Amino acid sequence: MPVAFRKATTEWQGSATEGNGALTLVSSGAGGPFPVSLTSRADPEDRTQTNPEELIAAAHSSCYAMALSNVLSQNDTPPNQLDVDVRITLDKVGEGFGITRAELTVIGDVPAIDADAFRSFAEQAEAACPVSNALRGNVEITLKATLVS
Repeated sequence: MPVAFRKATTEWQGSATEGNGALTLVSSGAGGPFPVSLTSRADPEDRTQTNPEELIAAAHSSCYAMALSNVLSQNDTPPNQLDVDVRITLDKVGEGFGITRAELTVIGDVPAIDADAFRSFAEQAEAACPVSNALRGNVEITLKATLVS
């Protein structure tokens, strides 16, 4: 039996290139409607709309932060703070487009461990993160872990 179901919806009007839509985060009620369109998706200067790649980055960064916090806490070294950044790359692939890379960067303030231990815990968390596992095999995932304490 599943642990949870989550739901988001998108209402779309018009053609792919000339249309637009509105995305709503239904399960949490955390936001929306957020505007989306195909033309803004590939425009790095358009800061007015979200897109699937940004939403995957949000899912990956929050999932990874939870996973790393859990790994550290299970080791009796809970973090004071974790700053997680995920950059998702959309590339031209063949005749279409594909998500090709997820660059995961974490900066951690974790007392009582050294940089090597932090790196090891960071790698364990990446292997345990459900979003990383959903992407793995389809998307190149890189990890950069930096300890600041």
